[in-house]
Formats: sequence, C-alpha cells, structure tokens
Amino acid sequence: MESTDICRCDSFSSANPPECGQPSWYAIHVRSRHEFRVVERLTKVGIEAFLPVVERVNRWKDRKKLVILPLFPGYLFVHINKNYHNMLAVLKIRGVVRFLEMLPGEPEPVPEDQVIFLKRLVENKESLDPYPYLKEGQRVRIKRGPLAGVEGILVERTGQHILVLSVDILQQGVSLKIDASEVELV
Repeated sequence: MESTDICRCDSFSSANPPECGQPSWYAIHVRSRHEFRVVERLTKVGIEAFLPVVERVNRWKDRKKLVILPLFPGYLFVHINKNYHNMLAVLKIRGVVRFLEMLPGEPEPVPEDQVIFLKRLVENKESLDPYPYLKEGQRVRIKRGPLAGVEGILVERTGQHILVLSVDILQQGVSLKIDASEVELV
C-alpha cells in the first residue's frame, strides 16, 4: 500500500515533518474585548499567538492608571501550519470569530516580515499609535538604532515625519514618530 501525500500535521510544535511545510502567521478576528483571554487559551493548547499591545495612561477625574491595550482591537495573530486540523483547532477556541481572508474560505497568510517588524516595534516600547491603512506611498527602512531594518511607509503629519508599518490583511497600520534622516529608501 502506498503512502499518501496528505499532510498529517497533528501538533503545533515547530518539529512538524518537512512535508507539512513551514508554519505561517494568520490574522484572526476575536470577540470584542476578548483578545487577552483568547491569547491565553491559544497558548494553553499549544498554539503560538501574538497580540501586539501598547501601554497608555488612562485618566479619570480622581486618578491616572497605566493600562495595556491591544494595538489592533479585535485582532491577533496565530502561527500555524495551514491544514484542516490546525485551522479547526484555532476556530474551536472560545472567543475566536474567524480567520481573515481575501478569498472566501481561504485564510490569507500574513507576510512573516510584517509580523517580525511589528514584534520589534512592540518590544522596543516606542510611542506607537494605530494609523490608517496605507497601500501606496514611499517605502523606507530605518538605518540605525534598535529598530534598524524595520521597513514601512514614510509620511508627514503636522510637520513631523512618521513611519507607518502596514499590516495588509488587517488593512490597518501602526505609526512611529521618526527623524527622516534616520531612514533610507527601499
């Protein structure tokens, strides 16, 4: 009896057989205000998840408090092999609504470099702000410092230069104030 070519990746570890291919990042939509709980549930069952967060100071009449908020409310990323078992395992997690897709029924992978750059921005704890999605514009790369190599779109807003990193599948972006002399054209 011959072996089949069907990918039988049943685990979420990086030790999957080579015929299963490399795992990819996928954006998922989650229930409103459930981002942190969904990441916890995904991690608990062994699925790698990434929730970009920012710290903000919330002010009330009587106090101020530092709070951690999702950078893209309602969305997070999972790193899995694309097969029925893995997709279903993600969708079964309480709070997950759906995978983001360009074509109906076909979850769209997020380019690895977009996730890597986003992780670097979040880890560096720069002053990040959600930014409207930009598809067109001048693509630049940061030349030096802890964010060297991060690519994005350079725009000008009220006399300041802003680097915008777009996450295509979410059709959203994140902005970072930057000195234009610190970037080079890509």
